[in-house]
Amino acid sequence: MASNSSDGDSSKSPKQPPLPSPLRFSKFYQSNMRILITGGAGFIGSHLVDRLMEIEKNEVIVVDNYFTGSKDNLKKWMGHPRFELIRHDITEPLIIEVDQIYHLACPASPIFYKYNPVKTIKTNVIGTLNMLGLAKRVGARILLTSTSEVYGDPLEHPQNESYWGNVNPIGVRSCYDEGKRVAETLMFDYHRQHGLEIRVARIFNTYGPRMNIDDGRVVSNFIAQALRGEPLTVQSPGTQTRSFCYVSDLVDGLIRLMEGSDTGPINLGNPGEFTVLELAEQVKELVNPDVEIKMVENTPDDPRQRKPDITKAKELLNWEPKFQLRDGLPLMEEDFRLRLGVVKK
Repeated sequence: MASNSSDGDSSKSPKQPPLPSPLRFSKFYQSNMRILITGGAGFIGSHLVDRLMEIEKNEVIVVDNYFTGSKDNLKKWMGHPRFELIRHDITEPLIIEVDQIYHLACPASPIFYKYNPVKTIKTNVIGTLNMLGLAKRVGARILLTSTSEVYGDPLEHPQNESYWGNVNPIGVRSCYDEGKRVAETLMFDYHRQHGLEIRVARIFNTYGPRMNIDDGRVVSNFIAQALRGEPLTVQSPGTQTRSFCYVSDLVDGLIRLMEGSDTGPINLGNPGEFTVLELAEQVKELVNPDVEIKMVENTPDDPRQRKPDITKAKELLNWEPKFQLRDGLPLMEEDFRLRLGVVKK
């Protein structure tokens, strides 16, 4: 009996993207770009909303369940005729007409994603399936914000996009790390099987105004602790490295990736590398020289090194970060002071 080898037939021409809805060709249709942002009430999502709303022709629809996002992040756009906000959990299907989807929805802080790990992996897998199904139905281009966590505790340094990673599949962070890896798999399978237009960004540590004050990430932790006069808690040994990208630089990279022609994955982050102890010393000097720096026990599966190789982003997107850490920290400090009600001395 002859075997069916059609699944492995490399001679097939790649599938074409699905056609947009007939509505797109209607004489009543306005030539605005309708853009859906999942997780758009969150830290990065709300900054992306700001940038896209500044483009006059764009209509922006935000979908968020407010697990980590907040309506306050979007208050400047409430009531705007080109802006719409929908309370919705993307683990449930969504029916809507859009041209582009920025799929950001997922808690990114260890405190939040470990709080309900099953929900986190459902958001990454079922939520991504729902967004891909939507993109397929309406012929939209979809961008996934993946993460540097797909590289795990890397054995290669710096990390480029061809590195497959060193990830613990059963650890306390796996709901996020492996969830994002599966989300990337789904993106590329929809691209290959259905011809969907996809973009995948691997985001490295990002900071800036509107971060959750108590989200457990290192920059927000240190600034909040310094403003409250508490010791800066550095997880042992303090020599682990991170790279910090200011949020406006990241948003610029996401838009360039969406508008470009490359599927990715593409690393988006700042290649400037700092130890966690160096970051603590910078925050202490900038915010509150009187606080002490205190070593605490490390969390499981914490990566020792994290630095993006952004060669691909430079070549394909003509993108690289403009903000240095010393430029971005004061802007974040100002935002945190306002929200915590701490007056500068």
